[in-house]
Parts: sequence; structure tokens; C-alpha cells
Amino acid sequence: MQLPHRAPFLFVDKAIEVKQGSSAHCQKTFNSADPIFKGHFPDNPLVPGILLAEALAQTSGLILKPKGPCSYFLLAAIQRMKFPGSALPDECIDLFSALITTMENLYRFQVHAKVAERVVAEGEVILSEYP
Repeated sequence: MQLPHRAPFLFVDKAIEVKQGSSAHCQKTFNSADPIFKGHFPDNPLVPGILLAEALAQTSGLILKPKGPCSYFLLAAIQRMKFPGSALPDECIDLFSALITTMENLYRFQVHAKVAERVVAEGEVILSEYP
């Protein structure tokens, strides 16, 4: 499965392991030259939590196979997302997702992101298949 996203909104650099219908491990490094870091935050740049959540949702999307040639997956919900640590620009972030529930066109995933052994995001995302 290939993601429909393209730069500048593609937040998966590399798929390490994808088990179709089950789980995925991907990586992303946010470049310190990205203009977002001029404002988040000046003199103390951090990867925004919402971008970590989107990267985890994109990782989750790699697990699924669309039902039809025109189908794609949309982020429908973010649940219980926590950011116990910070990710910095130029750090390699490991993204993990595991499918835990399906119901018709909804798919719920347990997700987490780590920098080395430090957890920087954890929670659940729900994707919906469209159309």
C-alpha cells in the first residue's frame, strides 16, 4: 500500500516493517530547516504533537488495503493521545501502529512514537475508509 500523501504533508520517510492487516513500524525525521521550527518554538524547536499524531495515522494507513481502486483512508479520530516526551528536529522518530478493532469502514489502532527508547507520543487513532 502506498500513501496518497505527498510533500510537504508526507510524514513517513521509511517503512521498516508492514504486516498487512496487523501492524507497522515506520520512521520519520523532521528536518531542522523546515520553516515550522522558526515558530515552534524559537530557540527551542520541538516537533508539534499534532504532526506526530498525523505521522502515526499515516503509519496506520499503511496497514490497510483499500476495498476499491478509488478508496482511501481518512483520519477520523485521535483518542487518548499523550506526549510524555519531546521529539526534536533531526531526530529519527520510530512510529508504531497495531490494528486493534474494525467495524464496517472504521479501523482503530494503538499507536506510539519513540526517539531511541524515549516515548514521545502514545494513544489511539481511528481511520475511516472513503468512499
